[in-house]
Amino acid sequence: MTTHPSPQLWLYDTTLRDGTQREGLSVSIEDKLRIARRLDQLGIPFIEGGWPGANPKDVQFFWQLQEDPLKQAEIVTFCSTRRPNTHAADEPMLQAILTAGTRWVTVFGKSWDLHVKEGLKTTLAENLAMIRDTVEYFCSQGRRVIYDAEHWFDGYKHNPDYALQTLDAAMASGAEWLVLCDTNGGTLPHEVGQVVESVISHVSLVNGQQQIPQIGIHTHNDSDTAVANALAAVMAGAKMVQGTINGYGERCGNANLCSLVPNLQLKLGYSCITEHQLNQLTEASRFVSEVVNLAPDEHAPFVGRSAFAHKGGIHVSAVERNPLTYEHIQPEQVGNRRRIVISEQSGLSNVLAKARTFGIELDKQTPAARQILHRLKELESEGYQFEAAEASFALLMYEALGGRQQFFEVKGFQVHCDLVEGKETNNALATVKVGVSGKNILEAAEGNGPVAALDAALRKALVNFYPQIATFELTDYKVRILDGHAGTAAKTRVLVESGNGSQRWTTVGVSPNILAASYQAVVEGLEYGLLLHAQAEVAVESSR
Repeated sequence: MTTHPSPQLWLYDTTLRDGTQREGLSVSIEDKLRIARRLDQLGIPFIEGGWPGANPKDVQFFWQLQEDPLKQAEIVTFCSTRRPNTHAADEPMLQAILTAGTRWVTVFGKSWDLHVKEGLKTTLAENLAMIRDTVEYFCSQGRRVIYDAEHWFDGYKHNPDYALQTLDAAMASGAEWLVLCDTNGGTLPHEVGQVVESVISHVSLVNGQQQIPQIGIHTHNDSDTAVANALAAVMAGAKMVQGTINGYGERCGNANLCSLVPNLQLKLGYSCITEHQLNQLTEASRFVSEVVNLAPDEHAPFVGRSAFAHKGGIHVSAVERNPLTYEHIQPEQVGNRRRIVISEQSGLSNVLAKARTFGIELDKQTPAARQILHRLKELESEGYQFEAAEASFALLMYEALGGRQQFFEVKGFQVHCDLVEGKETNNALATVKVGVSGKNILEAAEGNGPVAALDAALRKALVNFYPQIATFELTDYKVRILDGHAGTAAKTRVLVESGNGSQRWTTVGVSPNILAASYQAVVEGLEYGLLLHAQAEVAVESSR
């Protein structure tokens, strides 16, 4: 049987330019280089690096990549057409683009007559001349040109004849790609599909038997349809898809490549990146969110931590029998994993499935299984939340099974916060008393706030007995008031995330006393870290 290759689609990432226009997102040159190299590993063919000449950071970025180029991706510069009533060859802005040394240049121009008249303050004829002159100039300098038709869909709706003339100008001047941009993000999928089909027919008719520029799509998410619009464009014949990792971008963001790529490749059968590279998608998404210092969207399709999380007992039971019952793809295809969530809605199926993730085999007839479920529901009714605190749930299971190792015993703690001239400061002193290896240890430590002081005092008391504690760190701390109507007597839930450089785990504490809740979560975080270390040592010994 003859096998036919999947049709090729070209991915174009604009995280480093359009994505950085998101409010609250800022990156250094080093950040941009790290992201570019990660996108290169992911197999993205075109990576838009920014607008050299518009700011010194982008100039430096392109210089660095000239010294140490990417492995496979084309790095692309971005700029506008020349200014009205000038010559492209005389534009300093365009000289900076040439100095960046890229083979490909993306030029954006105006498609909407409203922008030409009111934004550029020039004539429609001059705008066409600006497009022709700029594209011709770059081609004469040995550059290959992608033409971004800004506000294309709005322009086409208001004055289709003129909008098409702008494409004709770019096409006749040597542009190899014509990218239709839904810059305002207000177009819907059915409109995108119709317009793309019309453009492809027009371009084919105008060019006759000559080489026909290929069509691309660039969508924004202001109507929450950026991904759907891009898919509609591809199904109508577009061959390039522009977007950003995690959908970062101005206002409501751009089309999210982390959703587009698996939809295009796994659902529609297009070839975008290799299967191995697709397996890295979740890691790449989280890497970029870490570099730009934004919390990852836990509920993002495909790559979110909750994308394949199952909470309801019926769901868990069904997924255990056949994952297709509640999963549209295999999580591993995009580098994600299935998670069984434990909560007050859990049934025995959740408990059994969750136990297996910790290497514990239970069945419904095991008394401990029902004991764990009963204790879970009891604690959650008191305000605990184990779906976000899996390490605390693991300790609960080990305790019910009689296998919870007691590394140390908490005897008590005190916290003192300084006051200077009647004003509270961040300085705090914590004293803790713990029992370990038959000895009572009393230690004190200062910290930037009471929780940091408690954490430091505990580590100080335990590190001589458990040196590995020196590698543990408290990476996140969240507080929630559970019954606000109770005022200062309200019960508080504290979630503490800890890590050891290679793993992270979350523990929970609940108490009307915020320090007691925090102390409980910190103590369990240290205990679970020690448990992981002990299990790793056992695994090493057994492998010898």
